[in-house]
Amino acid sequence: MLEELYNEKKKQLLLGFLIGVGFGFLLDRGGATDFNIIVDQLLLKDFTVLKIIFTAIITGMIGLHVIVKLTPAGLQPKRCRWKPIIIGGLIFGVGFAVLGLCPGTAAGAMGTGAVHAVFGVIGMLVGAGLFASVYPHISEFMKKSDLGPVTLPEFFGVNRWWVILSLSIILTAVMYLIEMI
Repeated sequence: MLEELYNEKKKQLLLGFLIGVGFGFLLDRGGATDFNIIVDQLLLKDFTVLKIIFTAIITGMIGLHVIVKLTPAGLQPKRCRWKPIIIGGLIFGVGFAVLGLCPGTAAGAMGTGAVHAVFGVIGMLVGAGLFASVYPHISEFMKKSDLGPVTLPEFFGVNRWWVILSLSIILTAVMYLIEMI
């Protein structure tokens, strides 16, 4: 029994590794690990990364909800704590602007041999350690803005497929307009 569980965990790790390598390869092929493309995105000159993100959002929304509909899997949304989300978003944005990479693209860039990505990954690990060390002191602050484990469809009181359809149309239209411009 224990050996079967061990073998299952090894398969999961191998599958996760292979998916990660594939993801990194696709990020690199799409240009999302290229510092210059990221900087051009931030300067509003090249929208390759935005199109990759929007495509991933659409694919993820549809894929996740199809899986939930067709399998015993269920959604387990995290609690929405808006104050920490804003602070974390600002920290993420500063790191993204300074490094020119986000966590996923930093790992991909590191895989391509980009030296600056190593410093970014080290910074992320240090930041995670700092957060873990101060968490006991800020947990009450985080809880004060807790809206619970709410999703957009629940927040707006509509069917989830309307949100998925609406967001998919909006994001596709934005990508189309970007291409036209």
